[in-house]
Amino acid sequence: MARYTGPKTKIARKFGEAIFGEDKSFEKRNYPPGQHGNNRRRGKKSEYAMQLQEKQKAKYTYGILERQFRNLFKKASGSSGITGEILLQLCESRLDNVVFRMGIAPTRSAARQLVSHRHITVNGEIVNIPSYSLQEGDVIGVREKSKSLIAIQNSLNNDNTVYDWLNFNQDTMTGTFVKVPERIQIPENINEQFIVELYSK
Repeated sequence: MARYTGPKTKIARKFGEAIFGEDKSFEKRNYPPGQHGNNRRRGKKSEYAMQLQEKQKAKYTYGILERQFRNLFKKASGSSGITGEILLQLCESRLDNVVFRMGIAPTRSAARQLVSHRHITVNGEIVNIPSYSLQEGDVIGVREKSKSLIAIQNSLNNDNTVYDWLNFNQDTMTGTFVKVPERIQIPENINEQFIVELYSK
């Protein structure tokens, strides 16, 4: 399956929350998509439906395909600790996600594009793999030639979010992946336990 490139508001409405960030269209129509919208009778969801929805929400939020996501789950379940928490930590440790969190790009899809187009460096070396998994202490930066890009400048000017597990210097456009975030530091509204239960069947 190819990566989803359709209308993002429709997906956000499906989950009932703006999972792709601020969305004026979603605010206007924050009810499920479809011909009957709010009037459609929706019975109580089964346990499986809730688990599947949570997995789909996580995949769309981080922009990860099914096979990649399943591989991350296998890696998480093979690690010591709480599987669901480790799964989210692995998602947060991806290079495209960290570029987004640092404010270098306004969305994860924009961050993925910056990485793919060789604008981002890790420890001084260009890395063009969005799924690259960062380790504690890795230094992420914008390539010298790319620092003047208007898209990056605009994103940095509009983003003031600070995360305890990341350090970022806006003047040098470099930051450090200080440590893997704890669950309480991850702002995404995802019930990771449902995902664990789904894959454990």
